[in-house]
Amino acid sequence: MRQSFLALIGLSFILLLAGCSAQKNYRMGSNSYEIGEYYRATEKFRKAYRKDKDLKRKMEMAYQLADAYFKIGEYAKAAIWYKNAIRRGHPDFDAHLYYADCLRATKKFEDAIEYYQIYLDSVPEDIRAINGMDACRYVEDWEENPTRYVVNAVRELNSKYSDYAPVFVGNKDNEVLFTSNREDVTGKRESSITGEYNADIFRAEFQVQRQKWGEPQLIEESGIINTTDEDGATALSQNGDLMIFTRARFDKMNHLGTELYSAKLSRGDWSEPVKIEILGDSLIAAHPALSPDGNTLYFVSDRPGGFGGKDIWMAKKDGGSYSNPVNMGEKINTPGNEVFPTVRQNGEFYFSSDHHMGMGGLDIFKAVKDENDEWQIQNMKAPVNSSGDDFAMSFIPGEEERGMFSSNRKGSRSDDIFSFYLPPKVFRVSGEIYDKETNQRLDGARVRIIGTDGTNLKLRAEDGKFQLKLNPETDYIFAGFKDGFLNDKRRETTIDLEDSKDFRVDLYLTPTDAPIRVDNINYEFGSWELLRESVNALDSLVAILELNPTITIELMSHTDHVGSDQFNFDLSQKRAQAVVDYLIGKGINPDRLVAKGYGETWPKKITRSMAKNYDFLKRNDELTEEFILQLEPEQQEIATAINRRTEFRVLSTDFHETFAPETE
Repeated sequence: MRQSFLALIGLSFILLLAGCSAQKNYRMGSNSYEIGEYYRATEKFRKAYRKDKDLKRKMEMAYQLADAYFKIGEYAKAAIWYKNAIRRGHPDFDAHLYYADCLRATKKFEDAIEYYQIYLDSVPEDIRAINGMDACRYVEDWEENPTRYVVNAVRELNSKYSDYAPVFVGNKDNEVLFTSNREDVTGKRESSITGEYNADIFRAEFQVQRQKWGEPQLIEESGIINTTDEDGATALSQNGDLMIFTRARFDKMNHLGTELYSAKLSRGDWSEPVKIEILGDSLIAAHPALSPDGNTLYFVSDRPGGFGGKDIWMAKKDGGSYSNPVNMGEKINTPGNEVFPTVRQNGEFYFSSDHHMGMGGLDIFKAVKDENDEWQIQNMKAPVNSSGDDFAMSFIPGEEERGMFSSNRKGSRSDDIFSFYLPPKVFRVSGEIYDKETNQRLDGARVRIIGTDGTNLKLRAEDGKFQLKLNPETDYIFAGFKDGFLNDKRRETTIDLEDSKDFRVDLYLTPTDAPIRVDNINYEFGSWELLRESVNALDSLVAILELNPTITIELMSHTDHVGSDQFNFDLSQKRAQAVVDYLIGKGINPDRLVAKGYGETWPKKITRSMAKNYDFLKRNDELTEEFILQLEPEQQEIATAINRRTEFRVLSTDFHETFAPETE
């Protein structure tokens, strides 16, 4: 009995200690969470959660754990804890939204859509959920149909720690500065936000002989630039002699603020950094970027007057400092976080956001001013963006689409540096020139290619084939021609095409030594009045005459054998003349046109192509009245309809316009 009593007392004491320990860890976790030490908060909350028996507190810890993991980009872990908080009935309905964001970031799109919808059922028209749901539907297509960018990890610059925010030095592409918390950092002080060492600024040069980047080194080891605090996320002037960088300072318990410092390079040494007084009431000024002329500083801040979260601000140079920051506006900034701005020499603005519609986490966006001086925002899509965090895009000076950015996408050990390159768009055309009657390639035919960029080429189509490289942003006309044939043409364009493309242009030339049928020219029954549905066929004939300006033609109208000979002659002549009158009305010179009605005197002789369409007809069958009457009733109707036709034949190929001299 005594032993049992003592054991019970011991167990109660252990439970009391466990309860005290849980409450202590919960308080410490809450303190860390409140001051933004998210990594340290997750450690304390996890310890408290395992031992705490208070269900309400466990629910709150689950939500805070999820939020802390979310803020340091651990989306898979955040999803687990958001789901836990939802299951425990956490009252903040945003848990459903953030859980859906985490599901999207981990490519569980169907589940994400379900939770976005649950959220929208209670909070209709929330743009965050609408954008997230739309992104779930677009992202798979973006991944299956990526842009032309070529993206690769820069393995020589990456470590198992975070490596990010690369910038190119001066106007060179062979030297880069970047931020890293690898083992070589100064002081090896652990960040309570990320759990890794505080970052420093590193430098690397490209070794041409080895065709790879050299071993990264600290930009200096004296403690002037790189300190035991968090140093990094830099911006450089055009010639590389001025650096603005971010420094986040901490003491043992508190975050003392994130600020911008500037330093100058002289004879290979950096000057003592000078704090840029731009914060005002804000706790954060970070991620600097400079305009190409150095007169505008862009930075990230949570200062009052923004749109929520972290916004991008700009400040003009005033003497030796930057003052009067201005928010970049609601086209750029959102209720979410906009970070890591970059400005190119051509005026394009790049930044990352977790609120504009994206693939998950932070996505990189491109902003360009339109004719109304308004920003137009474009997601860079895959492969630049991923379901992870993608940020800090930096371009090699010049007009090429080439540079580096940072990402913690699948396959990365942490934040890694990636190169990107946009290869030029390549447009090619290949084609063949055929005899339209025999469908055989025409050897000796030629093709003329005219482009709005000034292209004017004539090529011989060897064995009826041709190919050519085309220029971007150009309209083209391809015309095939050969003696004894009517010309044919096609139009193609490379204007506004986002990707490379191979065009196929086949041209079909009609021989001029036989009548050429013009299909779908129809008249009122027993009349020569053209029906409205004949317009397309007649306009195609206008196009043939315009494409072949030296030919004269005879318009031939034929009837079937039904009716008297004289009636059919008169009707066919009037029908042929009706076509000629239409062509003249469209601007065709009447001297190029002859109308002739043949009545039923010229039965159609079946061509090779027609024989393929009718199994009861053979090539060279002549559709006389005697031949037709031997057919089955349905076949007779078809053959009679074939005889009712409008054709033309080429009379000459040497017509030239003559103009009467002007008279006073």
